[in-house]
Amino acid sequence: MAKNKFHDGPGPSQRQLRVGELIRRTLSEVLTRGDVHDPDLNRIPITVGEVRTSPDLKIATAYVLPLGGQGAEEALEALRRNKSEIRRLVNKKLALKFSPDLRFQIDNTFDQMDETRRLFADEHVRQDLDD
Repeated sequence: MAKNKFHDGPGPSQRQLRVGELIRRTLSEVLTRGDVHDPDLNRIPITVGEVRTSPDLKIATAYVLPLGGQGAEEALEALRRNKSEIRRLVNKKLALKFSPDLRFQIDNTFDQMDETRRLFADEHVRQDLDD
């Protein structure tokens, strides 16, 4: 498999992508339904943008962001504090052979999209694109 010039190795396998998406959907459902016994976490609407898994599927990193982007650090702390309960709930619904260790990161995708829009709106960039 050819290496991507932007990454150190090949991209994720189909299995990693499939399991990551299953975990993302299940994690979103668990958070939306308020299944976790933490009132601080349940009062924060959280979007799960993506879940990336390690090649051995033992680590799953969820990229999350509170709705509106406010209180991201508070949401991250609440997720990390409840990690073992969330892991148990997700695994109970998925019945995977191994329950992956869940890790949480802030999803910066929206910030990157805003920056890209800002760059394309710049008159010098637009002038270069029109040429």
